[in-house]
Amino acid sequence: MGLLDGKVAFVTGAARGQGRSHAVRLAQEGADIIALDACATPDWLSYPLATEDDLARTVAEVEALDRRIVARKADIRDFAAVESVLEAGLAELGGRLDIVAANAAIISWPRDTWAIDPAEFRELIDVTLTGTFLTVKAAVPPMIAAGNGGSIVLTSSGAAITAGKGLADYKAAKAGVLALKDTLACELAEHFIRVNAICPTAVDTPMIQNEALHRSFRPDLESPGREDVKAGFAEMNLLPIPWVDPVDVSNAIVWLSSDAARYVTGVTLPVDAGNQLKC
Repeated sequence: MGLLDGKVAFVTGAARGQGRSHAVRLAQEGADIIALDACATPDWLSYPLATEDDLARTVAEVEALDRRIVARKADIRDFAAVESVLEAGLAELGGRLDIVAANAAIISWPRDTWAIDPAEFRELIDVTLTGTFLTVKAAVPPMIAAGNGGSIVLTSSGAAITAGKGLADYKAAKAGVLALKDTLACELAEHFIRVNAICPTAVDTPMIQNEALHRSFRPDLESPGREDVKAGFAEMNLLPIPWVDPVDVSNAIVWLSSDAARYVTGVTLPVDAGNQLKC
């Protein structure tokens, strides 16, 4: 018996990193999965995003758990594409939708606000904030229609609830996600659909494990790697660790989506090793 037996979960950015971890953990607890990922990288981005092969690996890992999964390539900025993936998944998996893990996002690299390219700012906001809105816009009507209540978990960031230099574009997008969470929690309570947000510290995925972000921590090195930046990342957290694992965030999503959290809504949950309290 799993915590989520008989439920269907919609996961965005599911091809690798946190998204794959969320899909697999939800499946481990008994959920069937509808998954999407853009499987494409903007030209200006400093690190490569997931590929179709990555998405295929997510499918294989979920199916190895004897759970069903419908996975498609789609850009969350394209509302029609998101709707199409969701409709295909609902048709194949019985028409119900119980859980949304709105995870897909991109990050830039630390730089002064006035140094950010306007086009890059717009694209980051469009993927990370507008894409989250479009995910919810597609998912809420079938959740209401099914009449089973449900759980929506939006991925924000510790960057949205802490101050510091750089990443103004990312911070603004993730703060907007928290505003969406508050409004949706109020709007959907009457349907017993709970809406919460998670705010992780750095998570050990390619989003932070890339040369551009490593260089921002160790500009004194020509080619810094993960071992070179561990101390810098650890300084951000109260607990003496540099980053959390994807499954640490996934476990929070499982709990928020389970009956163990049946009366929890409107919450901003840090999974941050004490990052928010770091003095």
